Amino acid sequence: MISKPEILAHAKKLSLSPQVIEKDYVLGWVLAGIFNHPELRNSWVFKGGTCLKKAHFKTYRFSEDLDFTLTNPQHVNPDFLIKNFKQIAVWIYEQSGIQLPENKIEFEIYDNKLGKKSCQGKISYLGPLAPTSPKQWPRLKLDLTADELLADTPEILDIHHPYSDLPSSGIQILSYSYSELFAEKIRALGERTRPRDLYDVIHLFHFPKSNSQHLKILKILKEKCAFKKIEIPHIQDLEKHRQACKAGWEDQLSHQIINLKSFDFYWDQLPEFFQWLNKTC
Repeated sequence: MISKPEILAHAKKLSLSPQVIEKDYVLGWVLAGIFNHPELRNSWVFKGGTCLKKAHFKTYRFSEDLDFTLTNPQHVNPDFLIKNFKQIAVWIYEQSGIQLPENKIEFEIYDNKLGKKSCQGKISYLGPLAPTSPKQWPRLKLDLTADELLADTPEILDIHHPYSDLPSSGIQILSYSYSELFAEKIRALGERTRPRDLYDVIHLFHFPKSNSQHLKILKILKEKCAFKKIEIPHIQDLEKHRQACKAGWEDQLSHQIINLKSFDFYWDQLPEFFQWLNKTC
């Protein structure tokens, strides 16, 4: 396990809290543990904002959760998950020294909006920093769904782990493609318009790779919206969420992003984004 001074040095360099850096460090090792596990490595597909940060961009907003689409619905089972994460916890401790206590591994099954089974996991950890209290260990969340449409072929990608204990072979994970991640973010922006969705969509819109994959992104978006039985988002759909999104902007993003620009800076770019999205050539 890396030292506390290394965490503090990264935090100072990036002007972020040590707790955010520590969580980013632990997330890398949890991803390594999942990919090392023979029952999970080929059927758990990494997605969401943390996938953007850890697998697609070296410099991006820090994210706190691990989101996966599971290609085997039988994995959405608390007994299966707890059993296998106990094994993962042992492996992570042997490889890094990070502790994931067995009695602090929790999985809760719930019915999602489509009436299908999804799962949220909560895993406490002991890393380089001491917990704020014995009863309040830091923890990370896992959001697991087994009823998502995979519209593009997943890719095994290298995980960005800028810490001194990176294994010589690196860390890998099976992940959503760039085009599928972008399409998923656009769909989420239309459905819920949370601050992180707005930030991600505008950021990806300006990334050069998006122009070359425009038609593929639009095709995947159409497939995902059809699967969810919703309309493709339009700019007028977002207006009803504007005030809530603006109210949560600083609280939800300022601890993840250095020099966060204003909500209006991002919102005002939506017309240009939707014009780009809807172009046919």
